[in-house]
Amino acid sequence: MPSNYSDTAPVAGLYETLITHRLAERMKQLDASGWRSIDAPVGSESAPHVLARHIGDTVRHVLQGLSSAEQVVAANHILESINTLEGATQWIDLVTDGPRQLLSVAEQEAPGVYAIRPATPLSDTALITNSPEDPSLGFELRAELATADRVDLLCAFVKWHGLRVLEESLASAHARGVPIRVLTTTYIGATERRALDRLVRDFGAEVKVNYELRSTRLHAKAWLFRRESGFDTAYVGSSNLSKAALLEGLEWNVRLSSIATPPVLCKFEATFDAYWSEQSFEAYDPDTDAQRLDEALSHAGSPQRDRTTITLSGLEVRPYPHQRDMLERLEVERSVHGRHRNLLVAATGTGKTVMAALDFKRLRQTLGREPRLLFVAHRKEILEQSLRVYQNVLIDANFGELFYAGEIPDHWTHVFASVQSLNARVLERFTPDHFDVIVIDEFHHSTSLTYRRLLDHFAPEELLGLTATPERMDGLNVQDEFFEGRIAAEMRLWEALENDLLSPFHYF
Repeated sequence: MPSNYSDTAPVAGLYETLITHRLAERMKQLDASGWRSIDAPVGSESAPHVLARHIGDTVRHVLQGLSSAEQVVAANHILESINTLEGATQWIDLVTDGPRQLLSVAEQEAPGVYAIRPATPLSDTALITNSPEDPSLGFELRAELATADRVDLLCAFVKWHGLRVLEESLASAHARGVPIRVLTTTYIGATERRALDRLVRDFGAEVKVNYELRSTRLHAKAWLFRRESGFDTAYVGSSNLSKAALLEGLEWNVRLSSIATPPVLCKFEATFDAYWSEQSFEAYDPDTDAQRLDEALSHAGSPQRDRTTITLSGLEVRPYPHQRDMLERLEVERSVHGRHRNLLVAATGTGKTVMAALDFKRLRQTLGREPRLLFVAHRKEILEQSLRVYQNVLIDANFGELFYAGEIPDHWTHVFASVQSLNARVLERFTPDHFDVIVIDEFHHSTSLTYRRLLDHFAPEELLGLTATPERMDGLNVQDEFFEGRIAAEMRLWEALENDLLSPFHYF
């Protein structure tokens, strides 16, 4: 129900229309004729925007019927009329004849440095569709780059030929010392490494990559151009950095402005900075990370590959951000607090065994020698899978021996044993300090006699318990029984779901 609503038939629906005297009279008529109109006060924070919008719309309609000179006189008359209000004087600034606009400020030696401008005015918003009557997104981005003082790009894919569309503008921006930040991903292997290499080497960009494959966290495509003049602009839409997306593809991108949409620009900047500081986005250096990126892109681009199969590929296993955080907390317990009996609690599916293997790898480096390891579980399948994980992390196909019915170790240096096989007769063969590191999977079973016998016999330098559920139905919580009530590091099921590490489910 717009403010100029008069005698047209009422239309049921939602409105956010400022109630004027005319509209108030019309609402009374509607209520008397069987319709019901509902209103509410405008919030104190929204009131300035709502009132300013109404005044602006009204003034625009009035000015459209006047000549340029009359428009200036009318605008100044309006400004002078509110100058009597308390506190208004500091905001009143009358308009000069014309009216005219300041378009740029440049050093006298380079008066034409800001001659290139986007087709869309800096103060306006627009929808760019790459249609024949619209400027292409590529054209607009080149013009924006020509005058930006800082550039941020959030883009799922970065392609070589897309970069070629903007290369002259990027080179010019780099020559002016413009900082460029780029966030991208390895999703479906679409990014091209040579494009990232060139961004870093030729255009001085800081690039961060999200290598996450289990959850595709970034689909956004957006540019932010910051200007010291305060006229910031941004583009948010469907176009990745590819030639087709920038020039002729059926892409939709909304152009935003710090003048027309200041809250959106502020949120853009804050959200980008939050992503930039996340551990899941890792700095990319072509000199040190090229091989890792190639392997990640190849892996991500092969969806038909069975990614549950563990093979000794010779590749370095790196922790996910949540695993890195938990391993760091585990290290703090040891190095800072001197605690060498620790419990790691992590929801099923978040990689407890990988964390244990990475922890062993770090312990081996810290100790400067090959520590003897005992890994204990209650099922053969868990032992076999855990052994393959350790072999993959340590890049050693000969690491470890299995010990369960039918399998007897030869060296007893790195043993993956079932708890049932570690009976009293076997334990007597070993001194309490034979194993330097003992890892017990499914540690919530440790209150049983078989596990207690094992824990009572051995005295390792490091004991690590792994479980998803330390709380037991019988009321015996293992952190109270064995770790003085402590949990060294934990990620519960609800945290894993919130971080998109596990698939959500409905429980009946």
